[in-house]
Amino acid sequence: MSLETVLDRIREATEGVVAEEATFVDKEARWPEKSIRLLQKEGLTGLIAPKECGGYGHGLYGLARACEIIGEVSASTALCFGMHGVGTAVMAAKATTRQKQSFLEPIAQGEHLTSLALSEPGTGAHFYYPQTQLLAISPEEFKLKGQKTFVTNGGYADSYVISTVGVEPDAAFHQFSCVVVEKGAPGLEWGPAWNGLGMRGNSSRTLLLQDVSIPSWQLLGEQGDQLWYIFQIVAPYFLTAMAGTYLGIAQAAFTEVRAHLMKRSYSHSGLSLNQIPLLQHRLGTLWAKVERTRQLIYTAAREGDKGSQSAVLSILAAKAEVAHCAVDVVNEAMTLAGGSAYQNNSRFDVLLRDARAAHVMSPTTDLLYTWIGRALLDQPLLND
Repeated sequence: MSLETVLDRIREATEGVVAEEATFVDKEARWPEKSIRLLQKEGLTGLIAPKECGGYGHGLYGLARACEIIGEVSASTALCFGMHGVGTAVMAAKATTRQKQSFLEPIAQGEHLTSLALSEPGTGAHFYYPQTQLLAISPEEFKLKGQKTFVTNGGYADSYVISTVGVEPDAAFHQFSCVVVEKGAPGLEWGPAWNGLGMRGNSSRTLLLQDVSIPSWQLLGEQGDQLWYIFQIVAPYFLTAMAGTYLGIAQAAFTEVRAHLMKRSYSHSGLSLNQIPLLQHRLGTLWAKVERTRQLIYTAAREGDKGSQSAVLSILAAKAEVAHCAVDVVNEAMTLAGGSAYQNNSRFDVLLRDARAAHVMSPTTDLLYTWIGRALLDQPLLND
């Protein structure tokens, strides 16, 4: 199925069930059960799954577009969908026959939801330095011990892609591994429900791994492959999913304030706000900010799908730039909309809270610009 056809189906679902559920997702900090299950039922969560497994086989550009469409209506739902897409991409990168049958084929059929579990309390934004231990009990069995934080879809996904230190006790600092852990694994324990300021429906929970036993075939790639996964798969897909989601927020704010300016007029003079030159100018600048950010994200994603080396900096910049774009556009839109924008639980209230998370979601905006600067100055990205 062509990407545009898939996106049309995502748009149809978004304009229906996703939009209907969005208010309750934010107000009640509710995981978007109806929305995600519908996307699964329609086979749309197979967006990234390989065609050989029954999926649609789309890449970064498809993920950016999908998250933008969903994010314009419900950022939490877009984040949940996006993290599933990233997890799918990681699984697919070096999947064995058994992993394809156990995970990727069910994902393509809408029967399996996955997510990432990378961040840890001790390493903060440096999500690429896991402390979670992976111990070889036998040739057929591993055990995991550690803690993960801010796990999107926490408690709801069927599996989690988890980063760990190397299997061997004397593994080098960068010798990490990635594994898949299924939701019912003994020793897997969830922390309290997520009750955030923004992104309130993404179920971003803490995961405690207490001697969790998994079969060795759930190791992704080879032992010590994790750093390869981080920079070849996780970072591009994660940053692109984030970028698309926050672009959707920025577009939603623009659409909202434009509608306000089109319909609002002064009772004493009859003058419509859309006739005022200053407001016309300020709305124009908002459109330009959203559009240039969109083009950066789209171009970076397309180049990434081609495997172009030039895409690396653009993908890093996409998430950093969209963070500024989303926050700035929502702020300015609220100013243009006036006092009505400041009501509790207004559309702008939700957008502002969701947008503000963009700067602190790893990799943070500051870290991304630092990496870009290091690359431009021929310095190693990871020297901290």
